[in-house]
Amino acid sequence: MTSDLRHDLLLALDEELLKGGVLLSEWCTFIVKDADTAFVAGAFLATILTAMSGIETYLRAEQIAPGRSRIVDLIDGSDLPTNLNEDLHLLRRYRNQWVHVKDPADDESLLMEPGRIESELERMAHLAVHALRRTIYSFQCVQE
Repeated sequence: MTSDLRHDLLLALDEELLKGGVLLSEWCTFIVKDADTAFVAGAFLATILTAMSGIETYLRAEQIAPGRSRIVDLIDGSDLPTNLNEDLHLLRRYRNQWVHVKDPADDESLLMEPGRIESELERMAHLAVHALRRTIYSFQCVQE
């Protein structure tokens, strides 16, 4: 998928999911913009990490949970639909594999199957930008 197609995909998601208005903190807005930039540029791992940061920031603001609440607790404590929570947990676990690498010397799959890894990252990045929008657009102020 080209950068133009990825940009168009984000616009289509906004068109599909945003039916009213949402209030986002400046932190969340900045992070969402960065996740979008990474996605359009094809930086899929950066997209996943940044999208999850945006989701966490949004949930922290919605639940008024400053401090050290874990993202797993923020997801479980949210009023989001069950299928979205399941997607967020899937993304959280996938992100954790990259953030908390158990054995950095175990890099054979990265060396032997870079195409498979890149394809997997692209799929997960697509899920991440979609889940990010489903999350930040979940409680709209004004609806049709």
